[in-house]
Amino acid sequence: MRVEVRHRCADATSYRAARVKSLFNVDDGSAFELTAELPIEGADWKVGLIVGPSGSGKTSMGRLIFGEGAFYQAEGWPEDRPIIDAIGAAGSFDEATGALSAVGLGSVPSWLRPYGVLSNGERFRADLARIICDRPARVVVDEFTSVVDRQIARIGAGAFAKAWRRTGGQAVLLSCHYDIADWLEPDWIFDTATGEFTGRGLRRRPRFNLEIVETDWRFWPLFEPHHYLKLPKMIAAKCYVGLVEGEPVAHLAVSTRPGLREARACRLVIMPEWQGAGVGMRFLNAVCSEWRWGRNRYGIPMPTLFHTSHPGLAAALRRDPKWAQVSAGLVGDNKLRCAASIAKSAGQKPSGSGYGGHFRAVQGFRYMGEPTCAS
Repeated sequence: MRVEVRHRCADATSYRAARVKSLFNVDDGSAFELTAELPIEGADWKVGLIVGPSGSGKTSMGRLIFGEGAFYQAEGWPEDRPIIDAIGAAGSFDEATGALSAVGLGSVPSWLRPYGVLSNGERFRADLARIICDRPARVVVDEFTSVVDRQIARIGAGAFAKAWRRTGGQAVLLSCHYDIADWLEPDWIFDTATGEFTGRGLRRRPRFNLEIVETDWRFWPLFEPHHYLKLPKMIAAKCYVGLVEGEPVAHLAVSTRPGLREARACRLVIMPEWQGAGVGMRFLNAVCSEWRWGRNRYGIPMPTLFHTSHPGLAAALRRDPKWAQVSAGLVGDNKLRCAASIAKSAGQKPSGSGYGGHFRAVQGFRYMGEPTCAS
């Protein structure tokens, strides 16, 4: 495909324009031309990236590749309804929540807010989730990652590319930031600054080390605002925190069930700027593996139980061969009975507070470890 961009406007002749021409030795600013050879026709590709400085012709190239109608517009978001109602409205609930989780917007409270009150980073990921749910055959996304901080940009780019490849469509992303290229792993890149076209080649997503530290509840105040339930701390629990270059990015608490036969993990939280990077399941599996092999304060091997209401996380656990689903309930336990049990354990009068009584689809899983072959 040969792309030729030709822009013309009237030559400025004002005093200031003449002075600029004189000062900077510029004869004419009325013309812009760019010619690019893009060998993408007939090729099997899913994600293309056009990158370069502002004003270098990225948007014009996007129009010529797929046409004006393929440009994504962040329009039509309802002002009085949460984004969970607006994303994939014609599809299923699981498709919408799956798309939100896939692009890293896994913070459930954000799903319940209208698009207009979200942060720039949340809006960016909500737009990506809507694109994934709509599944257009061709789409062009201008100013890709331009309005978010670079951490969210890199993680969000990688999360979008992974989810988009499952849709079967073709996406051209236009960006002035080069730092997303390795995370995005596009099938091709065109640099408008140099005119260079490169194919997928051997580009690989950057790696990072996740350090897991056993600790107490001291880090929980950092993570609690991002957890979808507001509950007391688990009794006799040990906490685990995942660190990337010293920055806390993941949290999990693990306690035991009566008889020390099983462990119970709760309070799994991944910081919003790291959601979509693949940290969650790796972090959870690493901690549960330690308990499975007895590397805990009791020195006793234990399988770990984990319960969640998060549709995306439940789906990920079902896909992982290390986990087995053991329960699924639509409603919680009897709240009054739970409150009485708490009061009895604490040696005080019932206060009316207890777990359960909700209409919440809680799904339970048991960590079984690496699958083994039958001998």
